[in-house]
Amino acid sequence: MVKLELFEVDHWILTHTTNIKHNLAHSYCLPISINTLGLQFQDAHASSDPVSSVLSTPMDYGSSMRGSEELRAKIAHMYPDNSSGHLSPENVLTTPGASLANFLVIFALLGPGDHAIVQYPTYQQLYSLPRSVGAEVSLWKAKENNGWKLDTHELKSLIRPNTKMIVLNTPQNPTGAVIPKTTLEEIIKIAREHSISILSDEIYRPLFHSISPTDPDFPPSILSFGYENAIATSSLSKVYSLAGLRVGWIASNSSSIIDLCINARSYALISVSHIDEYVASFALGPACVDNLLERNTTLVKRNLALVESFIEEHSSICEWVKPAGAPIGFVKFTRSGEPVDDFELCRSLLDRKGLLLVPGSKCFGDGKHFRGHVRIGFGGDTAELRAGLKALGEAIKDNYSALSPLLSE
Repeated sequence: MVKLELFEVDHWILTHTTNIKHNLAHSYCLPISINTLGLQFQDAHASSDPVSSVLSTPMDYGSSMRGSEELRAKIAHMYPDNSSGHLSPENVLTTPGASLANFLVIFALLGPGDHAIVQYPTYQQLYSLPRSVGAEVSLWKAKENNGWKLDTHELKSLIRPNTKMIVLNTPQNPTGAVIPKTTLEEIIKIAREHSISILSDEIYRPLFHSISPTDPDFPPSILSFGYENAIATSSLSKVYSLAGLRVGWIASNSSSIIDLCINARSYALISVSHIDEYVASFALGPACVDNLLERNTTLVKRNLALVESFIEEHSSICEWVKPAGAPIGFVKFTRSGEPVDDFELCRSLLDRKGLLLVPGSKCFGDGKHFRGHVRIGFGGDTAELRAGLKALGEAIKDNYSALSPLLSE
């Protein structure tokens, strides 16, 4: 029998939805309506809006089991290969969101007796799902005191004869850290030597706010290295402000991996909604997607400065490794140099100020890892972020000791 662990971050948010005045638990950029998408971001010479032409389209299963051909072509164009071209649309498979994309890859490629190495900390799905299908999981732990960097020597030590997959998440949830290009190259080399597949959850790509594309270590997609067994997943949920659209994808350099995922997909769904795929294709059009990314990058940079200012003002009790990408960060709260009980801190903030944050040791650890850490989302409305940080500052000023007990208390 498959045993699924409690999905802590979703459970935390779902069970703490009352009395919220300030929601900083989100992990996406400020959502946009389809109407606004069409009015503000389409090509000025476009002859149609995001929904008009789909209204007359027959609602069958579609012409391809892989998803809309137009949408897959636009997704494929986002992944340059190691030559001068781009990924083939035939190497892209659409899904209802990135969570199902990850699910299908893991379901298709892992099983009992297999071993997976998973970057850590990360989104719980990426290590709980392999366990649920019977695979053994080793956590490849990044260290905060080293800027959440990964040690490839440690990766080598984790490899076993039955290692089938390395799972990455870059930019990473919850820290916003990225894996530098040189490290990705080393990971590819190691995986190639052992014929290990690499699944890279790139849902926060290409939202990089604190590393320049001209930086030699600017991280490309895992697919850009030309490794046959590389797989990337993503969606429109986080960076593209369209979480309600429920469109994600699997992309791989390997046609055989895509075929395995198509087979797994057949057991879970037949096709993605035509309406969702049509609007997604519109959103990923050249003029629209560039404007949307510019809007969100500008927003996140502005909001990041507010969080940085808050942390600097309260540097005696909180700190972080500044994220390089994604609209999230992992803030550590301490008292007298010791980590506080982040669960009690988050619960107290919700009760006293209506401020919702995500406790790190509960939602990204096992109660022992990431004590004192809190994930904060800063991709939303700037005024709402400012109000949430003000409420947090007031709570700290009122009685920080009562608000955030030490774990030993």
